[in-house]
Parts: sequence; C-alpha cells; structure tokens
Amino acid sequence: MFSTCFSHYCTFMCVIHSVFAIFPTAAGSFDHTKFFKSCGLAGKSSDDVKKAFGIIDQDQSDFIEEEELKLFLQNFSASARALSDAETKAFLKAGDSDGDGKIGVDEFAAMVKA
Repeated sequence: MFSTCFSHYCTFMCVIHSVFAIFPTAAGSFDHTKFFKSCGLAGKSSDDVKKAFGIIDQDQSDFIEEEELKLFLQNFSASARALSDAETKAFLKAGDSDGDGKIGVDEFAAMVKA
C-alpha cells in the first residue's frame, strides 16, 4: 500500500516539476485553472485530488488557508516563488464557495475540476 501511494506521489511530483518549466515565474502570472489542467490534476481521480489537498493543507486543519495558498507553488518545488498577495486572494476567492475564508476539500476538488 505504502509503495503504491509513494509511487503515485512521485509521479505527481514529477509532473508538477515539469509544469514549472511551462509557467511564467513573474508575480501576477499564476492561473490556477491553467496550472491544474497543465499538471494533469484536473483529470485525476477524486482520491488523487484529495491527496494533493492533503499536501497543500500543511497544518492538517482540513482547510487550506490564505497563508497555505500563498506558499502553494513551494509545496511542489522548494525553489518556486510565493504567490503575490493579489494571486493568493484571487486563488482563495475562486475556491472559497461558502465564503468562510478558507478552502475545504470539496471546494478544492470543485476548483480543480472546473
């Protein structure tokens, strides 16, 4: 079981790293919709999307908060830049369908699949 999960995680991380070669690194250039489609997450299973959510939810609160979104790209590549405040707020607004100021797993899944 662990080796299968680890293998999927490694595959996911390899895809993410290759996506960074495609995306501009300048602040203001991040588009979550393009990112999710280009890295293949939009086409992944619900379980895979939940695993990605678990990686981003670093404090394991079952929500992705603004600070976690700001560091979103760094979850996948340590050398990636932090999102700008404007990018972070746009990302949060896109995913926070219930207006509570954070993104739950179902909201994240809906955003990824949009």
